[in-house]
Amino acid sequence: MTETAQPRPIEILLVEDSPSDAMMTREALNHSKLVNRIEVVDNGEDALALLRRQGRYAQANRPDLILLDLNLPRKNGREVLTEVKKDEDLKSIPVVVLTSSRAEEDIVRSYGLYANCYVSKPVGFDELVEVVQSIRHFWFSVVTLPPGREL
Repeated sequence: MTETAQPRPIEILLVEDSPSDAMMTREALNHSKLVNRIEVVDNGEDALALLRRQGRYAQANRPDLILLDLNLPRKNGREVLTEVKKDEDLKSIPVVVLTSSRAEEDIVRSYGLYANCYVSKPVGFDELVEVVQSIRHFWFSVVTLPPGREL
């Protein structure tokens, strides 16, 4: 009898400065049957430190997916996105802009900075669960990620 390997947890970095939005997104992710670990940071500087494994984040796991709000303190989401996509070690990590903005300028600019997709946050929890489930399904069931990123 052969043992089946347990799938490794999916590592998700949520960059969100609103504690209530972070809590709702975490709860929406936890509604899935998928094993995942969610790291939450509330500003752009900490997001980049975690991604680069610097300072207090030296032991951080590399995320499989980044959920990025645009309106952040210290470094906004556009600055984080720019730095991630210019960094050879980080640019292959999918970045989903998950923000309340529906402004055409934000959408166009995010794609211009190489966001992998742009999702406007719904207001209600049930709708958020549906959106987060769709993101999870797409990125971890439909898409083939680069070597070393597959589950």
